[in-house]
Amino acid sequence: MGSTESTSSGRTAAARDRDGEGRARNARPRDGLGRPLPHGAPGVPRQPEGVVRRPEESVAEAQRLLDEGKPFHAHEVFEDAWKSGPQEERELWRGLAQLAVGLTHAARGNATGGARLLRRGAGAAEAWAAAGGGRRPHGIDLCGVIAWARELAAEVEAGAPVDAGARAPRLRGASS
Repeated sequence: MGSTESTSSGRTAAARDRDGEGRARNARPRDGLGRPLPHGAPGVPRQPEGVVRRPEESVAEAQRLLDEGKPFHAHEVFEDAWKSGPQEERELWRGLAQLAVGLTHAARGNATGGARLLRRGAGAAEAWAAAGGGRRPHGIDLCGVIAWARELAAEVEAGAPVDAGARAPRLRGASS
């Protein structure tokens, strides 16, 4: 495709945001729930992609972001752990990422998507623990997080509005 050919969105290929390796990336600023804002609008800092952290650092950073009402950004931390961690932990991190995306959708007012992803993430975390992964990997209170997700999913389906920061899970339990 030449630099002035149209894309399916009607924008020219030259107008597409690209990263240093030429992959399409949306460089628009985003709000705390990850929604794109107009170019030039103030947004919240984006999470850098591909950061390799120790698992405990991933949990701490994700908790900080969840507490700040930024579950979309927390999902990116979990996604980095999922992609960079050992194969035997990938389903755990994927499930946690789904929980953060579920909270994101719920806070944006998407009850159907929010409840579905909260339940899917809870199921993935539960399956990982049942397969021998354990109940407190890296200090995460999986039973508590699973219960939180299912409770929130039911509330969301019942029409309750969600404040992402106020409803953030406690990854390490009540004392985290």
